[in-house]
Formats: sequence, C-alpha cells, structure tokens
Amino acid sequence: MEQQLYELFVQNNGYLASNLICGNRSLYYQLKTMLESGKVVQIKRGLYRHTDFTEDANWGEVCRIVPQGVLCLFTAWQFYSLSTHVSSLVHLAIPVRKKPVLPEFPPVKIYFWSGSYYEIGRVEAIYNNQKISISDLEKSVCDAIRYRNKVGADTSTEVLRNYMKRKDRNLDKLMKYAENMRIATVLNQYLSVML
Repeated sequence: MEQQLYELFVQNNGYLASNLICGNRSLYYQLKTMLESGKVVQIKRGLYRHTDFTEDANWGEVCRIVPQGVLCLFTAWQFYSLSTHVSSLVHLAIPVRKKPVLPEFPPVKIYFWSGSYYEIGRVEAIYNNQKISISDLEKSVCDAIRYRNKVGADTSTEVLRNYMKRKDRNLDKLMKYAENMRIATVLNQYLSVML
C-alpha cells in the first residue's frame, strides 16, 4: 500500500493533495503513518511533500509554467546560499497586472512588482539541468533589505552577512541597485554596523 501512495507522490513531483486520496481509508492511514515517521511533511492544510524529493527541484518547472516569473527572496537566497532558512514555497516575482496560471504543485507565493523593481537584476541560470529566471546576487541582497520588516531583521542580517563573506560580491553593483530601489540609506546603516 505504501508503494501506491509513493506513486501518487511521484506523479505529482513529490507533492500530494489530500483530495487525491479522499475516500480511500487505507491510503489516508498510510499517509498518517508516513507523517509520523517523518517521511512526509505537511506544507499546509491538505498539501504534503515527500522528503525523498527536494523542493528546489521544481524551480525550473515553475519558471516554465510562469515564463514571466522571476525567482526571488527566500528561493533566491537558497539558490545563492545566503540564508539557512528553507521555505516550503517557491517565491516568484511577476510584473504588476499579470495574471499567471500557477501550477498546483509546488506551492508558489507571488509578488507583484512594478516595472523598475521587476527588471533590476533579472538573470537566467541553469539549475538541476533546467533554465530558471532568478534575481541576481546583489538584487537578492537588496530584496532582503527592502523586505526587512516582512522577513525579519534576523533574516535580512543573515543574508547581508553571508553576502559580505563571498569573494564574488560586487559592492558597487549592490549600492547602484540600492539607490535605484531607494534603500541605499538603510543598506548603509546595516553595512556600518557590520564593518
């Protein structure tokens, strides 16, 4: 029976919506057992992820389904190893007034950004042999400062601290982005505390 439930996870790229097993008591109890053993984690009510599948493996699929989307914030910080926090959501920026068709799996958090914020630092990269559109390193750091009140000061500080340790950092580019995003003063305050 566990194999049948596992096949459902495979068919949905490591995710399972509870409505797929609705009415099947044996699969429901198997899911409960897998949750208790840690093989499966609950993402939100009615949505589960099998731990054999990595969450970030689906980034390319999300970028293919939402071609105007740009991976950002927690997803970008994970990509660049700027934060230890791993989000259960794929964080995606899209232009204001766009209405994307989102995949059912994995769960996606959308940010609607105006043209200037959306275009700054948008780059293409290859991840798990798939092409992704993502905010570049410096834009990702600026996003941590810009969203500091929503993500928390600890996360913003962690992202900036890890960025400062990198040999490939470009402080001129970082400050240029910060000026364009109107966060240069705040970024300087963070940097002065760290240096």
